Amino acid sequence: MAEELSEVQLSGPQIRALAQPLRLRLLGQLRWAGPATATGLAAVLRTNTGATSYHLRQLAEVGLVVEEERPGSGRQRWWRAAHDMSNFRRSYYEGDPEATAAAEWLEAEQVNRFAELARHWRRALPDEPEAWQEVAGISDYMLHLGSAQTEALFRELEEVIDRYRRLGEDEPGPDARPVAVYVAGLPHIQEPEAGA
Repeated sequence: MAEELSEVQLSGPQIRALAQPLRLRLLGQLRWAGPATATGLAAVLRTNTGATSYHLRQLAEVGLVVEEERPGSGRQRWWRAAHDMSNFRRSYYEGDPEATAAAEWLEAEQVNRFAELARHWRRALPDEPEAWQEVAGISDYMLHLGSAQTEALFRELEEVIDRYRRLGEDEPGPDARPVAVYVAGLPHIQEPEAGA
């Protein structure tokens, strides 16, 4: 039976610590692939072990990663993500300009990461099984909603995603693989007309 996911609302110190490219990648890798050593993470992320160890300690100081005891691991330190998910809103950090800037950076990184994944999928598409070529994709919908309706929509989508996450853990399909699902609901801002 699938476990409940643990979630952290990022504090000011946590979001400031996370607004660094390697730290963000380290936390993402630990969440995606599970516990690892600094050496293993450095190999996967193509960085050096010293920098990896330093940034893991910085994440540990703010409670985003924790050391995991492994019998017989000797001097190797194993690390795991302290939570399955993070959430943040810029409004959480009013009065803290550094945390607000960190939140803005993380939002931009999320957009960049989605674009990178989409480009990678497009390049790999010809070599993918036909079933995946047919089902994977991107859709956009233009809705006319108020802020409360948009919040309700997000809650419902999160429930649907959680239901499928549990299904994937409890009864994975024969061709199951990691699937990135991004959810965005952004008010449409009309671009100013040229020359206006």
